[in-house]
Amino acid sequence: MPSKSAGIIAYRKRGELEVLLVHPGGPFWRNKDLGAWSIPKGEYADEDAETAARREFAEELGLELSTPLTSLGQVRQRGGKIVTAFAAEFDVDLRSIRSNTFEMEWPPRSGKRQTFPEVDRAEWFTLAAAHEKINAGQRPLLERLAQVAGSTPSRRPTPP
Repeated sequence: MPSKSAGIIAYRKRGELEVLLVHPGGPFWRNKDLGAWSIPKGEYADEDAETAARREFAEELGLELSTPLTSLGQVRQRGGKIVTAFAAEFDVDLRSIRSNTFEMEWPPRSGKRQTFPEVDRAEWFTLAAAHEKINAGQRPLLERLAQVAGSTPSRRPTPP
């Protein structure tokens, strides 16, 4: 059975629709950019998707989100993980973000343990920029958000 994640796309309207994406922390992701960003999300098993999405938003950003959520449905990422997403109009000051941390052996087979943030940074992106940055499996969520938020996604033309 594939793993399940739930997350929230926070969005704001500043002329253009902007979405909040997070960059995963840790040494593996340090030098990755395009396709590495994600909605704030995390795995869950025995709770409902909305509860998990709110919990993960708080863990990854250090912010409790009590605003109403709009369902964006599910997508399946390349590795098979099913992501259930919600949208919330919510403005976040990036300076207030505080992520949980995790510990792992680093460098590999060194016997040394290091602590890394789950999310090393978060940024606001226009839909066009987010389309380039986000994990490819989550791109349909941006299009669904554009419909829900009443905005037309402005993507660069796809080369022939």
